[in-house]
Amino acid sequence: MLMIVNAGSSSLKLVFCRGADPVHRETVEEIGTDGHAAALDRALMRSGIAAIALRGAAHRVVHGGPRLTATSRITPAVLDEITAAVPLAPLHNPAALVGIQSVARLLPDLPQYAVFDTAFHATNPTVATTYALPLEDRERGIRRYGFHGISYAALVRILGARGPLPQRLLACHLGNGASLAAIVNGRSVATTMGYSPLDGLTMGTRAGSIDGNAVLRLVELHGLERATQVLNRVSGLVALGGSSDLRALHAWNRPEARFALQHFAYWAVRHAGSMVAAMGGLDAVVFTGGIGENDPWMRKEILTGLGYLGVVPDLEANRRHAGDLHDPTSRVAIWIVPADEERQIALEAQGLMAGEGV
Repeated sequence: MLMIVNAGSSSLKLVFCRGADPVHRETVEEIGTDGHAAALDRALMRSGIAAIALRGAAHRVVHGGPRLTATSRITPAVLDEITAAVPLAPLHNPAALVGIQSVARLLPDLPQYAVFDTAFHATNPTVATTYALPLEDRERGIRRYGFHGISYAALVRILGARGPLPQRLLACHLGNGASLAAIVNGRSVATTMGYSPLDGLTMGTRAGSIDGNAVLRLVELHGLERATQVLNRVSGLVALGGSSDLRALHAWNRPEARFALQHFAYWAVRHAGSMVAAMGGLDAVVFTGGIGENDPWMRKEILTGLGYLGVVPDLEANRRHAGDLHDPTSRVAIWIVPADEERQIALEAQGLMAGEGV
């Protein structure tokens, strides 16, 4: 049995996999004052899965920094790299470190592995990842990284199992956090998120792309801590429409709610043009994530905006289906692929474990 650990600052999610198949889940919504290790111990007891049944633990780590670009066995050196990436992902990596340390205290002999959301985008060319900043700042790790990589890797795996991958694939991970990726022959060449998961599309509570001087002005107005809160927690759809939940925005049918939906779609189309330019064309569009899988209005709106590329946003082609949703009147394929990140984490960790003989 493999235990997948997704540790948040105040929550803990465990998924137990037999092979690559999730068979049991435990969620701790609020970590108590006794900390993650005690919450982990309670979740293990509730699961009924004895620690001796575990072969390993695999952790979702948002940021691997510039050097951790593949799934890794957690060693002191790897821990140091994850720690060094904390300034790059201050809202995410500290929680992952707490989860790793908690497992180590509770199960000190259990092999642990880290699967990184940034790793899939390590194939982006340097020209795509480099900010035009002074060398000293670039050497401090200020560059584009990209995120949602576990989701994109799962998407490529699933499509590859169905048949030959399209050469130029526009992948849309649309959820509370949202991004696009340009994938050529199964490899990421560009993505909308950058130094942090804040950049790119309008999101549930994140502002998306914003001029750096506007950020500096927010810091002048509010101070650093409040400006960080504004950009990451109270912007995006919740700021424009009053909710980060598209179901509520659709149901309200108020002007600000409609504007928020249009804003999300508009900027998805704007950024999609950038991704298509990076690929030199478009052969297929694939949607994943909560919004991508479940909101046909949003899919149709985005596909309509891509009509100039030969995309036909037929409603039937947008119907959720397990197989190929290609509209035969369009030269661009359209797919919906359910998110499968947990299985991807399990497969990547188990591949490494098999190589180590664990």
